[in-house]
Amino acid sequence: MPITDDDGLRALLDADTIAVVGCSTTAGKAAHDVPKYLQEHGYRIVPINPFADEILGQRAYDSLADVEAEIDLVDVFRPSEETPGVVEDVIARHEARGDAGAVWLQLGIASDEAAELAAEASLDFVQDRCIKIEHDRLVA
Repeated sequence: MPITDDDGLRALLDADTIAVVGCSTTAGKAAHDVPKYLQEHGYRIVPINPFADEILGQRAYDSLADVEAEIDLVDVFRPSEETPGVVEDVIARHEARGDAGAVWLQLGIASDEAAELAAEASLDFVQDRCIKIEHDRLVA
């Protein structure tokens, strides 16, 4: 379900474990600095990056399917055209494991197709918003 109101965003920000698809090893990039901010604010970050072994002191995984831990929210730093595939991965995990019930596409990332897939699977869905900005505005 598309989440656009502050109450819905606050509920998503109540997550404990956030998988970050496209998490970067490069300080200064949003895909590194935003997860670092979240980690500094008490969230468990699970980096998803097939080209890294470790990011922010955490083991990096090749895919969502490889993560053993329960995931509350999937934060996405990938180009908009890749997001339907990411949402399909989240749906597969959600159906198999019962976790990962929400997808958050970062600021500048949006996809009608990804939104439709998420809605059909009854996943909470945010797009084109920065989770760091929203956390700072609503929680911090």
